[in-house]
Amino acid sequence: MSHAPASPAAASDPVRQRRFFFVLLERFTMLAFASAIEPLRIANRMSGRTLYHTTLLSETGAPVRCSNGTQVVVDAALGEVAHDDVVMICGGNDIRSSSTRGVINWLRRIGRKGPVICGVCTGSHTLAAAGLLDRRRATIHWENHDGFLEEFPDVDLTRSVFVIDGNRMTSAGGTASIDLMLALIADDHGKDLANAVSDQLIHAAIRTDRDMQRLSIPTRIGVRHPRLSRVIEIMEASIEDPVSPAELAEEVGMSTRQLERLFRRYLNRSPKRYYMELRLAKARNLLMQTDLSVINVALACGFASPSHFSKCYRAQYGTTPYRERGAHGIEDEAGAEPGPDSDFEGE
Repeated sequence: MSHAPASPAAASDPVRQRRFFFVLLERFTMLAFASAIEPLRIANRMSGRTLYHTTLLSETGAPVRCSNGTQVVVDAALGEVAHDDVVMICGGNDIRSSSTRGVINWLRRIGRKGPVICGVCTGSHTLAAAGLLDRRRATIHWENHDGFLEEFPDVDLTRSVFVIDGNRMTSAGGTASIDLMLALIADDHGKDLANAVSDQLIHAAIRTDRDMQRLSIPTRIGVRHPRLSRVIEIMEASIEDPVSPAELAEEVGMSTRQLERLFRRYLNRSPKRYYMELRLAKARNLLMQTDLSVINVALACGFASPSHFSKCYRAQYGTTPYRERGAHGIEDEAGAEPGPDSDFEGE
């Protein structure tokens, strides 16, 4: 790959480096980290200047293993940062255990100095645990969205690709980090350089903070049907208080029988079963990502009866909520296993 060399005059102009400190938490996501650091390297290369200086940190200075098993050697342990530095907290799997007391306390201390602090992927959870996102807009990977909402009600959580709220930034993870960094490069050095970096990354469509993380409903389900998409949208927005099939049908101007045929034709399941699967998927996320009790998870997903929740969960995932959580409690497993058209269909 080639690019136009910087002019001698431009190369000799003094330029102030912006320092980025990447804090790698245990089991961080490699893709999100690479998508954040590579645009800075390419910006330096394309400009012919060292616009950005990057340093890798871990809590103790020891190497860190990311979620794909690769071990990454860092430059230093957590230390001092300046007011105009940028701190990138790179999270990944099992973020609650990776957000150690040492990291949390360090974040609180440096946060008082006013630097820009960014949560990359699930690093947003670490920032929130340190109280750095209270009454701020933020985002996190969609898979962690529900658990985050339950744990940090004081954060204005969105589903955007990235969010910049003053000196706090959050990125949803994956390639969303590219879009955040391109926005910063454009703000620092203009859109031409950001576009040049995007071209080098073969990143054809630069997203903004107004773009959403997930594919549209028609793309996700592989069906382009406006009424079906609208019903699923209502279902996804009404997990805690499920809407009846009759109300769903009325909302999109069809009969309950027509709605049933629509789901059978395109999704090979009834509306009730599809809705149940959505609710159970959210329940599984909450069980894996929060300390909510099984009963509170059940309530958050629209189940009034813990025993019914346990039966439906076992039918879907082959285990009970208690075993999924690893809790050693007593549960009500009485009764026969629900079939696909019995209790599993609804309450």
